[in-house]
This record gives sequence, structure tokens and C-alpha cells, in this order.
Amino acid sequence: MYEDFVPERLAKLRLQKCVSARDMSLSLGQANNYINNIENKKSLPAMQSFFFICEYLGVTPQEFFDEGNPYPEAL
Repeated sequence: MYEDFVPERLAKLRLQKCVSARDMSLSLGQANNYINNIENKKSLPAMQSFFFICEYLGVTPQEFFDEGNPYPEAL
């Protein structure tokens, strides 16, 4: 479940923020294909990186995993 949920949720939240995968990757201090690799299920983020991703998206880890809230940044 985690392997499918994280990439799909990341892509959804990133698109809601209207930012490209490349720009987000570079903003996080990663290689330009970092987010793309996660969204394409080639890799998963380390825990520390996951927290940075949540911070970038403006959501808490709990909100990230809350499927019932499609727009957590609006809270």
C-alpha cells in the first residue's frame, strides 16, 4: 500500500501546489529527477526527506496520509 499511496499522493499534492517535479526536487536540494523518481515508483523518500517534502507542500505527515482530505493545505 505504502509503495503505491506515497507516489500518488505526492503527485496530487504537488500538482495542487502548481509546481513541477523538477522545481520541487531542486527546491528540496535534491537531484532534478528526485521527485519524478518517487512519483514513478522507482524510489521512496527516506524519513527525513519525507518530512522535508511535507514541509515544502505545507502539510503535516498526518495530513499527507489522510486520504479523506483531498486538499489538506486549505485547512
